[in-house]
Amino acid sequence: MEFKDHVCELLNTIDVCQVFFDITVNFDLTKNYLDLIITYTTLMILLSRIEERKAIIGLYNYAHEMTHGASDREYPRLGQMIVDYENPLKKMMEEFVPHSKSLSDALISLQMVYPRRNLSADQWRNAQLLSLISAPSTMLNPAQSDTMPCEYLSLDAMEKWIIFGFILCHGVLNSDATALNLWKLALQSSSCLALFRDEVFHIHKAAEDLFVNIRGYNKRINDIRECKEAAVSHAGSMHRERRKFLRSALKELATVLSDQPGLLGPKTLIFFILRVCKLSFVFLHRHIAELIFYMEELRAHVRKYGPVMQRYYVQYLSGFDAVVLNELVQNLSVCPEDESIIMSSFVNTMTSLSVKQVEDGEVFDFRGMRLDWFRLQAYTSVSKASLGLADHRELGKMMNTIIFHTKMVDSLVEMLVETSDLSIFCFYSRAFEKMFQQCLELPSQSRYSIAFPLLCTHFMSCTHELCPEERHHIGDRSLSLCNMFLDEMAKQARNLITDICTEQCTLSDQLLPKHCAKTISQAVNKKSKKQTGKKGEPEREKPGVESMRKNRLVVTNLDKLHTALSELCFSINYVPNMVVWEHTFTPREYLTSHLEIRFTKSIVGMTMYNQATQEIAKPSELLTSVRAYMTVLQSIENYVQIDITRVFNNVLLQQTQHLDSHGEPTITSLYTNWYLETLLRQVSNGHIAYFPAMKAFVNLPTENELTFNAEEYSDISEMRALSELLGPYGMKFLSESLMWHISSQVAELKKLVVENVEVLTQMRTSFDKPDQMAALFKRLSSVDSVLKRMTIIGVILSFRSLAQEALRDVLSYHIPFLVSSIEDFKDHIPRETDMKVAMNVYELSSAAGLPCEIDPALVVALSSQKSGHCNNIHCLAKAINQIAAALFTIHKGSIEDRLKEFLALASSSLLKIGQETDKTTTRNRESVYLLLDMIVQESPFLTMDLLESCFPYVLLRNAYHAVYKQSITSSA
Repeated sequence: MEFKDHVCELLNTIDVCQVFFDITVNFDLTKNYLDLIITYTTLMILLSRIEERKAIIGLYNYAHEMTHGASDREYPRLGQMIVDYENPLKKMMEEFVPHSKSLSDALISLQMVYPRRNLSADQWRNAQLLSLISAPSTMLNPAQSDTMPCEYLSLDAMEKWIIFGFILCHGVLNSDATALNLWKLALQSSSCLALFRDEVFHIHKAAEDLFVNIRGYNKRINDIRECKEAAVSHAGSMHRERRKFLRSALKELATVLSDQPGLLGPKTLIFFILRVCKLSFVFLHRHIAELIFYMEELRAHVRKYGPVMQRYYVQYLSGFDAVVLNELVQNLSVCPEDESIIMSSFVNTMTSLSVKQVEDGEVFDFRGMRLDWFRLQAYTSVSKASLGLADHRELGKMMNTIIFHTKMVDSLVEMLVETSDLSIFCFYSRAFEKMFQQCLELPSQSRYSIAFPLLCTHFMSCTHELCPEERHHIGDRSLSLCNMFLDEMAKQARNLITDICTEQCTLSDQLLPKHCAKTISQAVNKKSKKQTGKKGEPEREKPGVESMRKNRLVVTNLDKLHTALSELCFSINYVPNMVVWEHTFTPREYLTSHLEIRFTKSIVGMTMYNQATQEIAKPSELLTSVRAYMTVLQSIENYVQIDITRVFNNVLLQQTQHLDSHGEPTITSLYTNWYLETLLRQVSNGHIAYFPAMKAFVNLPTENELTFNAEEYSDISEMRALSELLGPYGMKFLSESLMWHISSQVAELKKLVVENVEVLTQMRTSFDKPDQMAALFKRLSSVDSVLKRMTIIGVILSFRSLAQEALRDVLSYHIPFLVSSIEDFKDHIPRETDMKVAMNVYELSSAAGLPCEIDPALVVALSSQKSGHCNNIHCLAKAINQIAAALFTIHKGSIEDRLKEFLALASSSLLKIGQETDKTTTRNRESVYLLLDMIVQESPFLTMDLLESCFPYVLLRNAYHAVYKQSITSSA
């Protein structure tokens, strides 16, 4: 009610004073007068749209009565107003009859402004209105106009003024042809007006309903219907053509200004074009992203080169505007003292400006000057003013231009908000999201998709200090939309990258050695002129055929993917970061995050591990695919400024652990599990044997053929590939898992030792008594179990030896100097070094894949327990040596002395076997001799001289001969 009372009082005062209104002369006064009327009208229309308004004011009055003990004194008037304004425009038409003269004068002053602004695209194009390069000779000339502030007035605001204004003072439509033409032109431009945010007003129907009950308005009703038909049939195409023109004009302007930002000074049409573009967004269309993108580019130029514009207009104000204004004031025939003082202060303020103030970073503030001019407009626009602004139009136009120039110095940000703020989309979030999805789906538009998250930075400008409670709601919406847009853009880029990686992995797979067998076979058959295969069988395409282009117009799927990716990456890389409601968003980090997640899933997926069938990809094939994937990811750095090495480090280092950061299994855990539970278990079952000469595990002929070829997973090339994939950390985890299995076997062996502890103690002291040793040996129980478990330990250690050797080869290739330093350090550690120090050196050496006298991993595994022949018997030598070294290290014994004792016992027993005649006792005697030789060769603590001192070498020579002869017989 207070607002209504103040508005009515002010309008009455204006009518009494007979204020002169002309938008081209007293711009600020006329604009604010028309804005006041439209705000008042809009408020009344919105009030009438509240369905429960009567109940709301009734509840308000009841609450007021309960709080203060009496009703609100304005309640009766408020209730009466609600009733009177059921049809607000009809009531306001009656209310504005006394104000028709002032309102119509203000509206008719738009006759030179609105038609010039409401032009078609062809008229813009023919006039070269928005082009900087159409006339190169005048490119540096300042843009001048008598109505400079009117050039960036909102077309939407002018249409509201005209349509609502002439509805309120409709009598002038019958008496003034100019007013009628303005009104009809506005009615033909569109079918609705935006009242406030997402509230709209359908102008034709509302105007027709108002005029239908007024006598003598049949012509006006016909005019409305004709304008409605024109708007329906032509307005859409007119706006479409405008948008087409604006797209090219904006692109040209942005390109020119990025190259020559100094043109921002003289060419202020940037604010005009931003204002025109803002109106275009009221009409949703598929190319909205492109327009927003170029708008944001122009806004960025203004913010970046603001000091350039300040320098230009500071010089303009002091060197030209001050001089012209001073001449105009001097030539005034009548100039009262108060007005003279104000005008002189304007001249003095502008004259005192200098470029040095800009260079020193001084903050300019011309708000006082602008307010003084606003007051002066009010003083000089009343009918009895001594200095009538209506009689001195040139002074008014010059001051309007000066005020515009001051805004170019101290209010650039406010000007950008006024001319190009698009916070309206905050209230059309569904349509906004739909346009974003359409933009991503169109390859030609995806490069402009960054415009949508950039637009979220506008949303907070639609908040108002009088309504602080909605600030958090709008802020949260801007944050959620910005986050969603950036996330979707990153997902789209990630999907394109994944598709490219899939294509590249397929191409890399074609180069694997396994695919060349058929080509070699065809070549051999062709050379021998053998006919194989069916006639007409298509010849397999060779790798690389896809790169041969007979025509540049031929576009492959990979070409399309790369094009789409480059367009989208341009958008992601457009800005390093953006601030939305005091939150900083970095688009590139979204892409980095999604690439890390997808790369992790892809690496694990490419292992093709099937738990049911225990199938898994060969390490070499996985390594090829991973390298192809990494090659594609490295190429992303050509599109986006991201650190792809960081992605590799984060992902690949996680893959060297048992679980990744999300608790999911990694390739380390998958391959460790497969080698232990599948390959080595089949070795224990007798289906696979270890061949030292081949340095690989090989399948043995059995009734049930295995589903995999062990050699293809355990030869030196595959183990090197495994080491490349798992790295030192992953190989250490594999070793620890192997040692855990060994420790479980040792635990069982300890139980067997406990069972036979008395017999073993007696044998230890009776090794030089053959008869007693034979009797004691027969008393031993579970001898076969000991042999089997020691063989299992030997197999595991043999596999670990392969893995360690492969790791050493890989590290020697990648870090040769570091590996050689570690090796040198290990080789030159003194024998008398403290065991703890020595173990640290051995642990370092083992991590680099170097063989050690004492296996530190085995020591750790066993210390936690403190409580090629087909039968793999040759693996016993490695088992005995490493188990002995680990156990005697744990129990603080002399490894060398204990192994010498073991050698004495073993040689004595074997010499006793040589004297036996029983076939069962002497079975495989020669093989056991060779096993003793292998134990000595494997041991770093025993020497051949020591062996020969207690076991004749002639027996070893005869044993080698016998075993070889037996193997020949078996093969035959």
